[in-house]
Amino acid sequence: MTRQDLTRTQMELNTMKANFGDVVPRRDFEMQEKTNKDLQEQLDSLRDDYEEVCKEHEILLQLHMTTLKERDQFHSELQEIQRTSTPRPDWSKCEDVVAGGPDRWQMLAEGKNSDQLVDVLLEEIGEGLLREKDFFPGLGYGEAIPPFLRFDGIVENKKPTKKDVVNLLKDAWKQRLVEEQKEKFPDFFFNFLEHRFGPGEAMAWAYTIFENIKLFRSNEVMSQFYAVLMGKRSENVYIKQKETVAQLLKEMTNADSQNEGLITMEHLSTVLKSTFPFKKEEKIQELMEAGGWHPNSSNADLLNYRSLFTEDEEGQSTPFVQKLWEQYVDEKDEYLRELKQELGMELHNEVTLPQIREALISIDPSLEKQTLNSYLIQAFQLPMTELPEEGEEKEESIVVQLKIALQRLQMIDIRRMGSREPEPAS
Repeated sequence: MTRQDLTRTQMELNTMKANFGDVVPRRDFEMQEKTNKDLQEQLDSLRDDYEEVCKEHEILLQLHMTTLKERDQFHSELQEIQRTSTPRPDWSKCEDVVAGGPDRWQMLAEGKNSDQLVDVLLEEIGEGLLREKDFFPGLGYGEAIPPFLRFDGIVENKKPTKKDVVNLLKDAWKQRLVEEQKEKFPDFFFNFLEHRFGPGEAMAWAYTIFENIKLFRSNEVMSQFYAVLMGKRSENVYIKQKETVAQLLKEMTNADSQNEGLITMEHLSTVLKSTFPFKKEEKIQELMEAGGWHPNSSNADLLNYRSLFTEDEEGQSTPFVQKLWEQYVDEKDEYLRELKQELGMELHNEVTLPQIREALISIDPSLEKQTLNSYLIQAFQLPMTELPEEGEEKEESIVVQLKIALQRLQMIDIRRMGSREPEPAS
């Protein structure tokens, strides 16, 4: 009996082994199933990434082909420009032609670009031709002729040196600044020459000075005098610039407690920031560099500040004062660009007086009424007595072309009086 049970049990055991030998335990199955699912998700993600990379690759291929076409086009244009363009001048050739030889040409050419070098060369050529002239032909009495040049016949060329002309113009400015009764600048100029040289010689000197200042545009004193004399710039621009330079010198002198003519770079920075509170930091940095600061400088380094305000015998100022003037011109241009942008008009459009008033107040909220009115008077060429008060009906009838208004404002001393954005409350 026992043997039969053992046999039956053995058979059942063999059957179980045969039927379930390859069966995996449920726990192992579930773990494998989870692993498989994770791997499938990773595969799907990688397949999506692969498709995205394929698309990007296709786009990059297209960009590459476009870039190749542009490169070939630019290369063709470059070859055409190289074939047709004028070669860069060899300015060293001027050394043997300009009076004074290589040394003088190096001095004249220092720091100038090709366009400025052309002006220098034209001045040198013009100076030679001007000295060869013994007489100037009178221009007659036409209305287009400036009053101080109205003359028939010939007048003598007095042939002064550039230094003589500059000194004469400086003397004229000195007299102009102390005048109590201001006459028109061209009339003042001729009266000054009459007092200086006598009525018989005034016309000859008027022609001589005029031809010199018209020629030597690179000379600061001559070019500024010419612009004021011909009505291209208000004399207040020159006066304000001189006042600014004088104020800077005064502030630096005050910082020089030992009266040794020396201040530190830190003092220079402080003076510039207090004198020009609305200049950006990079503009202050430009002035510092023009004054002698360099990256290796320290705040304690000493500066001979008086040397920043010297002039040579022909009236040319130092790089520091020249940079002041360049920044003034750039800031004026930027101010007028902001005004045009605020108006939102094209140059050929007509603009009314209230529109310019509102735009000026918007871009420069600190503008005082008196200064604002002076800008409006200049833009619309109105007498002070005819400037209407804000809100009057006839304001809207006063119009001018925007281009003309901006040109008129360009002539005067127009500058920012405060920050455009209101100061945050503390």
